[in-house]
Amino acid sequence: MFRSPRLYLTKVFIQIFLRNRQYIFFSLLLPIVILGIVGLNDGESNPIEIGLVDNSSSVISDNFKTKLSTNHLFNIIESDEETLRKDLIKGDLMLILVIPEDMESHDQTTNIKLLVDKSQIQFIESIKPVLNQALLNIEREITKEDAMFDLTIEDVKSRSQNYLDFLLPGIMAFMLMNLSIAGSGFNVVEFRRKGILKRLFVTPIKPIDFVSAIVVARMIIVLGQLTAIFGFALLILDAHIIGSIMHLYLVIIIGILMFLTLGFSIGSLAKTQESVGILASIFIYPQLVMSGVFFPLETLPEYIQPIAKILPLTLVADAMRSIASDGLTLFQTYLDLVGIGIWAVIGTLVSTKLFVWKEVAG
Repeated sequence: MFRSPRLYLTKVFIQIFLRNRQYIFFSLLLPIVILGIVGLNDGESNPIEIGLVDNSSSVISDNFKTKLSTNHLFNIIESDEETLRKDLIKGDLMLILVIPEDMESHDQTTNIKLLVDKSQIQFIESIKPVLNQALLNIEREITKEDAMFDLTIEDVKSRSQNYLDFLLPGIMAFMLMNLSIAGSGFNVVEFRRKGILKRLFVTPIKPIDFVSAIVVARMIIVLGQLTAIFGFALLILDAHIIGSIMHLYLVIIIGILMFLTLGFSIGSLAKTQESVGILASIFIYPQLVMSGVFFPLETLPEYIQPIAKILPLTLVADAMRSIASDGLTLFQTYLDLVGIGIWAVIGTLVSTKLFVWKEVAG
């Protein structure tokens, strides 16, 4: 349980933050604008691009294609499987239907293969009933009692998911990094510059009380702001979260702790406001480009990808996206969590080794 000095300092740090209304406004404005633009663009109701591979060329397969083409929800593109797979992976198609050669027979069930990205679970579940209805209509015309067709889903690891759902975890990860760095590195250097630390440590307050208060205060602040963005995306933009929200928030808390330790490291290395700004920029902006916040890591040059995958922001964004978009549990993201833990240890060692609490920059 926190002793009274920690509680008091936590309250003071939160009050200092709440007085800076301009910072609060602009820290929320940018992610809301980005998510709002993406969310509005995703609202367009264009036909779904479906690739179709007909390996049968029979009367039944022609009937199936005709029925499917008359549905206004679909735009059918017929070609060979190899070409369509490339288009699916590039994101030009939402899914591919592969009609097998044995669709000529009326006496057995035909297994129609559906190629799609399994991370888009909600899309698959919504599209299967429509496709099954088209198959049922053909069955009724042929007056067969037994099921003639069945759909088999095959994951091709494409990026066909809604861009808003892809973007949301990355934006939240970037926000928690910025807010955590600002609440540790920048604040500590500012307190040192103004002589606040020097005055604090002639009081009974211990260094552990000061550090704990900053950690708890910044945790409350970041969780509050991220919850505001999260609520905006879910309630206003109709974003979808497949996995556990509790597991998602556990990753957020672990990520905040990691970035706070790294922020303290930056504050340990920097002695002035100017130098902390430069070091923070060097730390933050390359990660914004290389961490897969706005686009998949696979789009980066191959020689950069191994480095990009171990960056702190990449690990947090990937763990959050795995839970939010792929439906994984916290324990299934253990590799990302191990990486986050390693970075937290590095940040703790650097900050405790280099930080001088009572130094006042001139």
